[in-house]
Amino acid sequence: MATAGSVNTWFSELQKPSFNPPNQVFGPVWTTLHILMGVAGYLAWSASPPKSTMLVFWAQLGLNLAWSLIFFGMRRPDLAFFEILLLWVVIALTIISFFKANKVAAYLLLPYWAWVSFASVLNFAIWQLNR
Repeated sequence: MATAGSVNTWFSELQKPSFNPPNQVFGPVWTTLHILMGVAGYLAWSASPPKSTMLVFWAQLGLNLAWSLIFFGMRRPDLAFFEILLLWVVIALTIISFFKANKVAAYLLLPYWAWVSFASVLNFAIWQLNR
């Protein structure tokens, strides 16, 4: 809700690289990724992991939200790029910690990590094209 206006106006006016997916792709992709994250979180939590395992999971969720607020809400692709790099690292740490708790939970996060890898490149390209 905090970013809806920016997506329809500001974002549509930005120059984007040739590999930018159509806007219709983002909704289904993020819906699928959030379902996978939810199932992964549940599986890891059900394994009674150390508190640090779930803490890193919650941290990546917070960073995920923060990226949207920075990129769309603040309209700062530059800051969002550095934030998404941190998100990428924390997702990797989540996968590693989930692997120790429940291997399936870790594997379920791999598509999310791959998408954020792509989103990082996309974020960087948008930043550079709109400096």
